[in-house]
Amino acid sequence: TVAVCGCGLDHIYPPENLDLLQAIVRQGAAMSEFPFGRRADRQTFPMRNRIVAGMSQAIIVIESDASGGSMITARFAGEQGRALMAVPGRIDQASSAGCHQLIRDGASLVTSVEDILEELKFHLPPSLQLDFTSNLQAVDVPTEPCVLSASEQSVMNVFRGGERIDLDTIGQLCGLSAQATAIAVMQLELKHLLRKHRDGAYEAL
Repeated sequence: TVAVCGCGLDHIYPPENLDLLQAIVRQGAAMSEFPFGRRADRQTFPMRNRIVAGMSQAIIVIESDASGGSMITARFAGEQGRALMAVPGRIDQASSAGCHQLIRDGASLVTSVEDILEELKFHLPPSLQLDFTSNLQAVDVPTEPCVLSASEQSVMNVFRGGERIDLDTIGQLCGLSAQATAIAVMQLELKHLLRKHRDGAYEAL
């Protein structure tokens, strides 16, 4: 993870995110174009989003209203020639309006991890290339055992009986927040331990 801050690195905003930033730095990096002493304001975050888009192979908008900050990042991604994807949501929720607008404007629709991998397949190393002509089964995938975080292991535990479970139920069974559940499930999909069905339910592989 590389965190791009919308302020000087000596003025973390919001301040309660300091522990998160320190955890990121231990395994990744934090960067900012702003000098020490510069505090976050309405101007710094759009400027920060320009860098986020520029350093990414693709931008995936998960939730955004039509005027949300993620739409600024999406606009920068389009201007910089980056791949742009969006996750659709309910039509009666404002938090999905931005995603639906992006999809109407040509962003790739994302409903599963496979959609992302297919969109970026030419950027994947050969050892991770997927054979999309044979039911999206991975070929030549490294066989080292997966290391799971505590939240990922908690999610996997609810599938011990072979159930097919939707995202909300997974979070309830694990006692995780909606955001933590979504992150853990996506990581498990990337590790090819979970599969999402067309009805939105997940199943262990």
